[in-house]
Amino acid sequence: MRPVGWAWGLVCLLIIVHFLLHLSLGIGRNAPDLLVISLLIAVREVGGVGRGAALGFVLGLLDDAFSVLTFGANTLALTLVGAAGARTRDFFVGDSLVFLVSYLLLGKWSRDLLHWISVGERMREPFVDAMLVQAPIAAVYATVVGLVVVSVIGPGWETTR
Repeated sequence: MRPVGWAWGLVCLLIIVHFLLHLSLGIGRNAPDLLVISLLIAVREVGGVGRGAALGFVLGLLDDAFSVLTFGANTLALTLVGAAGARTRDFFVGDSLVFLVSYLLLGKWSRDLLHWISVGERMREPFVDAMLVQAPIAAVYATVVGLVVVSVIGPGWETTR
């Protein structure tokens, strides 16, 4: 069993790498969404719906600081994903591969769906293109990167109660 503090170090590292890839290197949408990965891993580790929502809120504000036209959409999406991800701790115990893949896949796709819903109609891409083509590809990409992160962390990435 690990102390909870390691999760915050991982979250900080993934946040730095996320903004480095997206902003400094200019990769943008071609880089994985490390904010969602860090959020989903951290909320399973630290638990608590309030903590998950608060972490999602902070990460969403950080992401929204760089998107003037859709300010607030990332905050709303990541807050709700953080709260829902923390809630899964009550229902699913363990770190099986099937759970982890579905958790990361649905978490990323849900974030994209909530973001699509919360942006204005003028900023939206067509639903079929955004949610049925681009979002599943991005979710698979984030899931693969999340699996690599969890494999680096090692077995037992989730603490027991």
